[in-house]
Amino acid sequence: MKPRAVVIMGPTASGKTWLACELAMRYPVHIISADSVMIYRGMDIGSAKPDRGELERFPHALIDIRDPAEAYSAAEFRRDAIAEIEAALGRGQVPVIVGGTSLYFKRLLDGMADMPASTPEVRAGIQAEAERVGWPAMYEQLRSIDPVACQSIHPNNLQRLSRALEVHAISGRPISDHWEAQASDGTSGEVRLADGQLVSFLQFGIMPSDRAWLHEQIALRFDLMLDAGLIEEVKVLLDRGDLHDDMPSVRAVGYAQVWEFLNGHCSHAEMRARGIAATRQLAKRQMTWLRRWPGLQVLEAGPAADQRESMLQSTLSQVADFLQK
Repeated sequence: MKPRAVVIMGPTASGKTWLACELAMRYPVHIISADSVMIYRGMDIGSAKPDRGELERFPHALIDIRDPAEAYSAAEFRRDAIAEIEAALGRGQVPVIVGGTSLYFKRLLDGMADMPASTPEVRAGIQAEAERVGWPAMYEQLRSIDPVACQSIHPNNLQRLSRALEVHAISGRPISDHWEAQASDGTSGEVRLADGQLVSFLQFGIMPSDRAWLHEQIALRFDLMLDAGLIEEVKVLLDRGDLHDDMPSVRAVGYAQVWEFLNGHCSHAEMRARGIAATRQLAKRQMTWLRRWPGLQVLEAGPAADQRESMLQSTLSQVADFLQK
């Protein structure tokens, strides 16, 4: 039988972690996090990381694997996720990959282009140039080099912008050329294990049926994060002295807005409003991406009292059929 795994994607605050834990109560699963903020140690509240009790009951791989000062690429995620999938299958478990970082899922399920490895020297040179001329000028530089890549890289996504410039500097080829080679290699939607077997995926996407409800959930969750000590959590990061606002960890939604507040750039009310607005924008981007993702089993989430139970029963039915094939 072909190895099988389950994927749970969805926008922030839609119930992904809850659904993964429900599966863990019924099947021998191994939960693998696909969240680009939960990877960081000490960034618990703002990332909505499961608490210690939940993690003891339902362990998650790829959580707390990096210091906030360290980078973590989609290529590294793919490598680590495949290793976790192989280990889980070897133990007779069902891998369940859950999270909201679209790029991680794209790299895992679409494969990786044959791109040059990142080098600290080139990356530092790009950072130094950006500090001198500004990131908007760097984006225009990328536009002149690779207009195709600029169509999918937002000017504010400094990590992807820097990586695109780095790939061109090292290889002499636009990063979009590497993407095109990846798209034509015939591996889309498949993950090949070390023994040559291809993993079959059942892919769920949680899609809120009521946007107003999702916005309410986002606002409620952000307020709960503030009550739980998000400002104090970010202050610990700020007081370290070795982090700056160009780092992926500090640019994370919620953390970036509290960082601005602690540095005196906005009031508490402005910070709250900006944090909620940024989270809404993130959810919108996540849902737009999900609508374009092929082969997705859509699960509707919403305010109705029985909607969560309906979503769970639909998931359990599909997972049972999938594992018996």
